[in-house]
Formats: sequence, C-alpha cells, structure tokens
Amino acid sequence: MKWSVSLIAEGDRLVSHEEVVELADAVAAAGGIASGIGTATYGAQLVVDADSRDAALERGRAEFVRAVAQSGLPSWPITRVEAVSEEEDENDLGEPA
Repeated sequence: MKWSVSLIAEGDRLVSHEEVVELADAVAAAGGIASGIGTATYGAQLVVDADSRDAALERGRAEFVRAVAQSGLPSWPITRVEAVSEEEDENDLGEPA
C-alpha cells in the first residue's frame, strides 16, 4: 500500500531557499516535496510503500534522514511525523476505498 509520510525537523536558524531546493532534489526520487524556506524548520512529504502505518513511518524517517544528509542540511530533531494511507486519503475525499 502507498503512504504519504510528512516530516518536519526544527532547528536554531533560518533555512535558505537554496537549502530547501537541495532537499527537494534529494526527496524527488521518493515522489517527495520539500518545505521550509525562511523558517527555522525544514520538512518533506514523501510517498512510500509499506504494509502498515508503523512500517510507513519507519521508511519515511529513513528516507528523510538520507535526503537531509544528501542535501547538506544540519541533522535537526524530527518534531512531527504523520502518515496517511492511499485508502484513508481516498476516504477523506468521499470516494470508495
């Protein structure tokens, strides 16, 4: 099953446009997008395959940590992680599962 995993990391300085572009490039392979320009946070939303929410969260975290390292951003604490399955997302739109 496909899951959308959103993660946010918080730090002690503002993140530049260039840094978020580097993060976006690093998460692109996982169908990801990045955020955080001009804030003391950076984040990403990724798509992962997993059999459960716990597995999706674990894979999302691992991919996020890899992408952060690749982008050269500092390794800040992850302060928020959420996962929504493809099925849950469809149900939120009122479509049959």
